[in-house]
Amino acid sequence: MEYVYAIVNFLILAAIILIFGLKPMKKKFSARREKINADLCRAEAPVPEPEQAEEPVAAEKPEADADPALAELREETARRKEYLREQSEARIAAARREAMILSREKAVKSLCGMLRVTLAEEPRATLLRKNEEKIVDRIVERATLTPGDMCYLMHHDVLYVTLSSAYPLPDELVEKCRRRADELLDEVGGKASFWVRVDPDLVGGLRLRIGDTVYDYTVENRLYHLERDLMKRPLAEEPDADAVLKEVMDGIAEAEPRIDEFQLGRVLSVSDGICRMDGLADIMYGEVVEFECGERGMVLDIEPGSIGCVVFGRFEHIETLSSVRRVGRIASVPVGEELLGRVVDPLGRAIDGGDRIRARERRPIEFRSAPIPDRRSVSVPMHTGIKAIDALVPVGRGQRELIIGDRSTGKSALAVDAIINQKGKDVPCIYVAIGQKDSTVADIRAKLTKYGAMEYTTIVSAPASASASMQYIAPFAGAAMSEYFMYSGKDCLIVYDDLSKHAVAYRELSLLLHCPSGREAYPGDVFYLHSRLLERAACLSPEAGGGSVTALPIIETQAGDISAYIPTNVISITDGQIFLDNDLFNEGQRPAVNVGLSVSRVGSAAQTKLMKQVSGKLRMELAQYRELASFAQFGSELDESSRRVLDRGERMMRALRQKRFLPLPDWKQALTVYAVSGGFAADVEPDGIEQFCGELCDFFEKERPELVKKLESGAKMDEATENEVRDSVVAFKETVSCRV
Repeated sequence: MEYVYAIVNFLILAAIILIFGLKPMKKKFSARREKINADLCRAEAPVPEPEQAEEPVAAEKPEADADPALAELREETARRKEYLREQSEARIAAARREAMILSREKAVKSLCGMLRVTLAEEPRATLLRKNEEKIVDRIVERATLTPGDMCYLMHHDVLYVTLSSAYPLPDELVEKCRRRADELLDEVGGKASFWVRVDPDLVGGLRLRIGDTVYDYTVENRLYHLERDLMKRPLAEEPDADAVLKEVMDGIAEAEPRIDEFQLGRVLSVSDGICRMDGLADIMYGEVVEFECGERGMVLDIEPGSIGCVVFGRFEHIETLSSVRRVGRIASVPVGEELLGRVVDPLGRAIDGGDRIRARERRPIEFRSAPIPDRRSVSVPMHTGIKAIDALVPVGRGQRELIIGDRSTGKSALAVDAIINQKGKDVPCIYVAIGQKDSTVADIRAKLTKYGAMEYTTIVSAPASASASMQYIAPFAGAAMSEYFMYSGKDCLIVYDDLSKHAVAYRELSLLLHCPSGREAYPGDVFYLHSRLLERAACLSPEAGGGSVTALPIIETQAGDISAYIPTNVISITDGQIFLDNDLFNEGQRPAVNVGLSVSRVGSAAQTKLMKQVSGKLRMELAQYRELASFAQFGSELDESSRRVLDRGERMMRALRQKRFLPLPDWKQALTVYAVSGGFAADVEPDGIEQFCGELCDFFEKERPELVKKLESGAKMDEATENEVRDSVVAFKETVSCRV
């Protein structure tokens, strides 16, 4: 019965839809059919010929009569097209060169593989075995016990000795190696556990291992070094197949057989970029190790039972129980003029799409700072081109001035402007980007290129996508690059952006290495981490070379809290700080330098005598202004003297405003400070102060060139010069009185 009711209800519903919905649907489809037919008729109709114009079209207006804004837009478009064309050509050239490099690597690996197969054939293998006796004599002569082996014997009675060869050795050669091992161990009261192995993968030659030390004279080891040497050879300017083949053949011809001495260890575990190893008893802190897969790492932790190292590349390729070998050097980076104008990673490898960097010198990333007798006091200004800094918190060459503030308050902008201001002053610059976005680094590079600063700047980039180990070594790599210029007698500027992320990376590595954690989970030596980094910035005496490294570390605060752990650590290390206030930034004060919390411990010693003369009372006046301004917020009545202090302070704060990428020379800054603080702009509206200062400098350049030369010298103004400057400012005010 229920099914019958359901069928009846369905039929009733269908009838209602049919009766009331058929007419609207029919009307809708009819209108749509008419529209389609009209479109088809219009499409099939012939296209009429265009009518000929009876009069010629008027010629376009000449470029001179065009709208200036339109002309500027066209010029900007043309520049943009030219820039895109150059970038496209550069990318094509870089891609072609990278393809040739990959082709060479593929050819080298294929060649080495063919050599292994060819040399393993019976006729050639017989030739390789002719010099076995001489090889054994040379290895036995070099074999000795290392301090690590002696330390091992203090806790164990037996030291393992292994003799490996591609083919079975004669008994007399094996016995000679055994006797040498017994002689070495008898001297220290130990015993040798002697093992003989036959390993066809060695192709030819033999290998003697005493403890962790390996004396290798095998074909496999020579092919390994040959492959690496061929990879490192410089590529021709216009690489082609013949050039690549010639480079490979030259490398083979220059290869010489030798006994390779190194130490081997074993991978115990690997995870999260941290590798635990045993063996390698003589290894040092900061030394580089190489794994079987080709990845490299740096030792950061040495314990009695194991060694901890950070992996630079992808740790997923490293297998447990695989071998690891000492490279034989402390972690270092390439340095020199070749790195200027390039973007590199913390290992000194180019990541800007250009050719490989062929530096002639390397420096260790961890290096002792200059001793006190080799230093001299800071006395030469490192002009940043920013009025609020050069006048209030001056930076000298060899100084360490901290830039601190909340996120997005202009910290990096100050550093970039300081780099741009070094153009033409023979001051190489290093910008270390730690934990920044790739887009941010690309934008900074574009700005430096646009303003002509990239040609003397090196960007060391360890972005947020990089591992913690790469972010950890990035500032040390930048310090090594800057030290090259310092010890060459040059002045260098380095920016660490920023050390807050560096401390976080070090905390991550320390926790993974099971180091004890302290305040905020940071290890106890996080203070020493930044102190040994920043102490490398110094001003050398003439006897030590006379160069300098000026460091501008950047620290990010949370809600303006400069008393947090990392900020207080770095404040106590540096020679002053530039504090950027978030409230001032939101008020439109750019740069937002807080005068009360900013200080330079070098002080006026890092200023020219001219700037020292005109800005001597500026800090006190601005501090007084800030104090009165806080009271004025409550609407209390002020006397005339307080009102004058507020008016002058407001105009001075406006005068210290400065747009990005427009650094000013020292004489313009001094002239601006002198004019505004001297009361010459008292009748100028605060909104017109910036225009007043700009026109004042233009007036001096055009009308008083001789006076400008005196100011450019940076010498203190005598009475006559000061009167001349005062009269010139008054004369300028008369010319612009109608606009003030």
